[in-house]
Amino acid sequence: MNELACLVQQTADRLAGRHVGAVVAGLAGGVVEIRGAGRTGPGGGVPGPRTLFEIGSVTKVFTSLALARLALDGAVRLDDPLAEVLTGPSGGPAVVPAKGREPITLRHLATHTSGLPRLPRGMALQSLLSPNMPDPYAGCTAERVLDGLARTRLRSAPGRGFRYSNLGAGLLGLALAQRSGLGYEELVAREVGAPLGLADTGLRPDGERSARLAHGHTPGGRPVPPWTFAAVPGMGGLRSTAADLAVFLRAQLAAVREPDAPLSPAIALTRETRHRVNPFAWTHLGWLGHRLRAQQGGHLQIWHNGGTGGFRSFVAFDPEKQVGVVVLVNTRRSADPAGTALLRELQNGFATAG
Repeated sequence: MNELACLVQQTADRLAGRHVGAVVAGLAGGVVEIRGAGRTGPGGGVPGPRTLFEIGSVTKVFTSLALARLALDGAVRLDDPLAEVLTGPSGGPAVVPAKGREPITLRHLATHTSGLPRLPRGMALQSLLSPNMPDPYAGCTAERVLDGLARTRLRSAPGRGFRYSNLGAGLLGLALAQRSGLGYEELVAREVGAPLGLADTGLRPDGERSARLAHGHTPGGRPVPPWTFAAVPGMGGLRSTAADLAVFLRAQLAAVREPDAPLSPAIALTRETRHRVNPFAWTHLGWLGHRLRAQQGGHLQIWHNGGTGGFRSFVAFDPEKQVGVVVLVNTRRSADPAGTALLRELQNGFATAG
């Protein structure tokens, strides 16, 4: 086993000690290593590259990449007001809250600068962790979400500040699906999955794929039913595999070096857009970014994490050093520290010129 494979396997083994199961991918020097440890669920085997996990909010980077693709095709503009793209329950324009002179735009939704709250109206953060509400988004029909949106008060004026919003990302996915005339799953498949050849990234695994789906668990090891996200899957509804996410990261790393690759122009557009959060951190379209302090190596890290009732995910890369990591676990306990530690090891020991 080569050094990269050893590091990846060690990370998976450590995670399996705290989670039911884990799959980890490491990308460095054009090489991809994927290793698993633990189990997929009760009576299940060791998870592997093609095991399906709920990826939670990592979905948002797919939603934002679909936005970039549609913007380059002229189907939408990044600065289109949401009210001009999103259709309301009656078939006319949706009622969108306002504050100040600038309306909420698609760019604001993708960079979490819309001023919208984190959750749809009527949902409390505690409901996401309640054992009595295993799928808190099940009731988020389009009618309920849009009715709640019309009665929502913005926390800040659009474009003024960063405020992470699941609601905003869900509305972005819904608006793009409406504009394209497709369901959200079909939109992501057309704009992202097909160009990259992603075989297993979608909302509803069926047939042979359903047999490869890991089972989610609480930190105490209790099984958790899957989350659906109803009419707003763009905030967190995708399921994927380490193999698909490694392909996705390879496209992110190659975008500058291979400008003619199918998704490179859209990937470049996602990273050209930047909203400063603080002196060291910012948001792109979909992604979060920061640069480590000089004493920590000064490395660039672009990342997103995710979580549902029984899963956690972490995806990160450094386009300058050409390294990346994917961590998927089937327990509701953060995988971020392990993913971050592996990324820094790759940045320090496996980096190549970007």
